[in-house]
Amino acid sequence: MEKVLVIGGAGYVGSQLVPSLLESGRFVRVFDTFWYGHNHFQHLADKNLQLIQGDIRNIIQLRSALESIDVVIHLACVSNDPSFDLNPALGKTINLDCFPPFIDLLNKSSVTRFIYASSSSVYGIREELTVSENLELKPLTDYSKYKAMCEAILLNEVSDNIISTVVRPATICGFSLRQRFDLVVNILTAQAIRFRQIKVFGGSQYRPNLDIRDMVDAYLALLDSNPSSIHKEVFNIGSKNLKVDEIALAVQAEIGSDIEIMVEETNDLRSYRIDSTKISKAIGFTPKFSINESISNLRDNFYKFNSLNPLTDSKFVNILRMKELNLG
Repeated sequence: MEKVLVIGGAGYVGSQLVPSLLESGRFVRVFDTFWYGHNHFQHLADKNLQLIQGDIRNIIQLRSALESIDVVIHLACVSNDPSFDLNPALGKTINLDCFPPFIDLLNKSSVTRFIYASSSSVYGIREELTVSENLELKPLTDYSKYKAMCEAILLNEVSDNIISTVVRPATICGFSLRQRFDLVVNILTAQAIRFRQIKVFGGSQYRPNLDIRDMVDAYLALLDSNPSSIHKEVFNIGSKNLKVDEIALAVQAEIGSDIEIMVEETNDLRSYRIDSTKISKAIGFTPKFSINESISNLRDNFYKFNSLNPLTDSKFVNILRMKELNLG
């Protein structure tokens, strides 16, 4: 039985990925600080699931977590720019400083496959119609700069005996057992359902998007793929590139024609459209879910969250939870 370690496996993507890995017949070890809890795993009464509370900055804990592991999927980070900017020094220790020591441990371990979750934000503001993996990276923030730096460390320093892959996902959206409402599609959907009003900042900026179910399927596809197709490769993973105001219109179409769309100015000028054909050609993976399907899935599960306002509830907004934990 293949043994998978998911670092940061209790987060937004991890909480959806772990059940799918178990269903595929794998043993799964989750290594996480559990800042956002782990109650979303309570329904998984599975002898092949192991939860370990730990910190990726702790070498001793990491070494123990890597014991007898075949595959590592690295999801852990202080995610998104606002959360990172809350405490840049903390973000640097988690998103960058501990990565080289981790790679050193990885090279000495039993691991044969490694997938690192980077971000499509490493491209910054681009004029190109579509952004492919061979373009120069132009990260604008420390969050995206450190992602790019970790990519370089991986590609240059991971042993050739470990099949290693970097993924640059689009902005993830949709329903998760550990839900987030600080991502653009999810924010606009929650606003529409809760307030019957959407607030769009700017609107002309392009954002690549990806349903969380497609992200999970992409990881599974990479694990099942031919090593020669993915070793030391970087893959964009996204579905449709939409302007923010187009996303707002999609939300309005799914939630109700009565939804009011308000537009305000913004200084967030990040805009890029990623090209995800490389992964399709390499391993045959293409996303299945549209943004409208992501929105409708959120709508159908919205009242499960049992929150008066999920946009101000720390369970669903990373930066608010970090403030609660005095991490700012």
